[in-house]
Amino acid sequence: MTGKGGEGTLYGIHAVLGVLKRRPEVIRSIWLAQEARNPRLEEVRSLAQRHRITLKNVNADELDRRAGGERHQDVLALFDPAGIAYSEDELDVLLEQAGPKPLLLVLDGVQDPHNLGACLRTADAAGVDAVIVPRDRAVGITPVVCKVASGAVGHVPFVQVTNLARTLRRLRDAGVWLAGTDMDGGIPLHQADLDRPLALILGAEEKGLRRLTRESCDWLVSIPMAGAVESLNVSVATGVCLFEARRQRLCAGISK
Repeated sequence: MTGKGGEGTLYGIHAVLGVLKRRPEVIRSIWLAQEARNPRLEEVRSLAQRHRITLKNVNADELDRRAGGERHQDVLALFDPAGIAYSEDELDVLLEQAGPKPLLLVLDGVQDPHNLGACLRTADAAGVDAVIVPRDRAVGITPVVCKVASGAVGHVPFVQVTNLARTLRRLRDAGVWLAGTDMDGGIPLHQADLDRPLALILGAEEKGLRRLTRESCDWLVSIPMAGAVESLNVSVATGVCLFEARRQRLCAGISK
């Protein structure tokens, strides 16, 4: 969540360092526990000083209050949530930077910040070039998302778009194939050709893909299930799909 005036709170060493290294301009100030002795906080202090970001030394009780009970690891940052996300106008630049075979993750309406944070962390580990979400009816970057993502917010471009169906058409026009996930049908994931310019599209918790999103896909893939459970949590499904794409690319000799 964001505070008054659109100010967000980012806590935890990994999360703060991640944003400091990629988008330091969105950080307004960094608060450090004055009694802390963690050597990793010196890296936070050094980067903040390099970017001329205000540093405050406060007691641990003040950090506890600002973090709302979450584990802050003796550091938090106040930041501009609107500035940390990329706009759809920047998507062409991100695609160009990604090279000939971009790997994108599209999340259609994920609303749980823990799920989004886990998806971002997995996306970073799998070498995803950008995560795309709709601006409305979906969670954005919040302190919980940043914490769960463990620094990935600072590494994986997070793009919020006004009209997801229009953005998917734009990706297709740019040569990106669109693979949606469907637990009830579609090509088994391991049989799908994911070694190509690709956007993997996963739906919201419990609801799955919306109709317009589904209709925008070039094909649907499913994760073969062996047990009694009929579906996976969206963050788990994201990991399965992304690392299958990663496996296929590595087997084809492409290392990102």
